[in-house]
Amino acid sequence: MDLFPAIDLRGGRAVRLYQGDYDRMTVYNPDPAAQAQAFCAAGAKFLHVVDLDGAKDGTAANFETIRAIAAGTDLYIEVGGGIRDEARLRAYLDLGVDRCILGTIAVRDFGFAARMAQKYGPRVAVGVDMKDGFVAVAGWREVTPEPGIDFCRRCAAAGVQAVIATDISRDGTLQGTNLELYRRLLAIPGVRITASGGIARLEELAALSAMGCHAAILGQSIYTGAIDLAEAVRRYQT
Repeated sequence: MDLFPAIDLRGGRAVRLYQGDYDRMTVYNPDPAAQAQAFCAAGAKFLHVVDLDGAKDGTAANFETIRAIAAGTDLYIEVGGGIRDEARLRAYLDLGVDRCILGTIAVRDFGFAARMAQKYGPRVAVGVDMKDGFVAVAGWREVTPEPGIDFCRRCAAAGVQAVIATDISRDGTLQGTNLELYRRLLAIPGVRITASGGIARLEELAALSAMGCHAAILGQSIYTGAIDLAEAVRRYQT
């Protein structure tokens, strides 16, 4: 299983939100590039980066910060947040980012997401954020009427190769991840599932690995020490 330590960016700093609430934010490192290097030193091979400012308003406020992160390590880097056209997607790939995550735009313009998935293949993933089982967009502030699992099925049918699925209610809470959600998502053929949100114990990584989950994102748990990243990498990193 691929393990992605996470760096969420707001105002050029590495932060974490509680349940996606921009007003409940903790700053963990004012130097995200240094944080990425620390993850690399712990043995990480992958990195998940989210531009929270971009997710909220569509800007590229943290573009230079992401450039510094990409230049400072040889990690496989995926980036999401505010990627709503091909120009932004292409700009990140040209920086050295390995995969771009389409979130809000995949819901609002599904045809665009399908075209990008077909054009860029494994270099494009769709981020599906769920609140009470329904897809949420615009930095998790708007909830749509479409069930998240149904949307993931649509993505797979359209040729999307990877889905990053987040249960917002668990994100940043250290209350444990939604294992039942991932069991259901892993039954969808033809798409690689990344589990995100609430992973708080090594035992949860063991459970996700055993059920065949392709990747997991670690955020609050590694910043607080609930999970030791080096130990998680040693046990579960493919």
